[in-house]
Amino acid sequence: MHNDWFIIINPTSGNGKSKKHIPKILQLLKQQQITYNYAITKYVKHEFELVQNAITNGYHKIISVGGDGTLHNIVNGILHQSVLSSSLIKIAVIPFGTGNDWVKNYQISKDLSKNISTIKSEHTTYQDIGKITLNSTKTIVYFNNLAGIGFDGHVVNSIGKYKKYGAISYLLAVFVGFSKYKSVDLSIELDNKIIEVNSLMTLIGLCKYSGGGMRLTEKSDPTNGLFDITIIKHLNLATVLVNLPKLFNGKITKHRKVTTYKTNNISISLPKNKTVFMQADGELIDSENFTVELIPKAIQVITPKKS
Repeated sequence: MHNDWFIIINPTSGNGKSKKHIPKILQLLKQQQITYNYAITKYVKHEFELVQNAITNGYHKIISVGGDGTLHNIVNGILHQSVLSSSLIKIAVIPFGTGNDWVKNYQISKDLSKNISTIKSEHTTYQDIGKITLNSTKTIVYFNNLAGIGFDGHVVNSIGKYKKYGAISYLLAVFVGFSKYKSVDLSIELDNKIIEVNSLMTLIGLCKYSGGGMRLTEKSDPTNGLFDITIIKHLNLATVLVNLPKLFNGKITKHRKVTTYKTNNISISLPKNKTVFMQADGELIDSENFTVELIPKAIQVITPKKS
């Protein structure tokens, strides 16, 4: 292993904002005497391949330049390789996405100078990671922020057409999609009990924020070895509008149609012959019955020092 950073840049993140800032990012890194090599993604999920090649070539410090999807693909590339234990790998993020939900959890600055000073300090936090295993195909998908089943996935499926509106794109997709979406029957197994529920959406959270700053899980902590589970039963649009502020301040978890749990392992069975959208860190995944287990302290992430 050597001590240089490997930077993976998604030039399409933030509607192309990251591409415009590449010269400034590289200049600031040089000013801080941070040595690096970098690569620019050329196609969807290229990050997966780039990070695995970097690790094979001796890198153990990775900078993600992009949004939540860029980081998701990098994390999956790291967890799917066997050259180096994932817990020895450090990840820093320079955020240029639409939602930038993961960085909010650690209060990572969007200001480039402050952000790169944080990277220079190499102050790390060991973070837990979620591991989704699809039952029939045995496909494995990792997530570092939050996975969702139901309306949450439905919104992710349609959000592309609203991304030009920036941070409010998720909210627009929510309101447009609400009139078309029907809640689904789920069978959820956790802590040796089975919950049968007609669910608007069910969330499996590590971090606090999703959907452009919404707080739909209760007191999530990505370092405590537990998922925060939120099961939201069917809500009508009027209820959502009345409770809109609670979607962003975390108080929605106190609503009478919302239940929360803490666990490190969960299995969910979907209704037969019905498409149920599923997402991990805002990326769609195949729809089928699945299990999720928590991998404690799986990676190191660069975070600001707490004062």
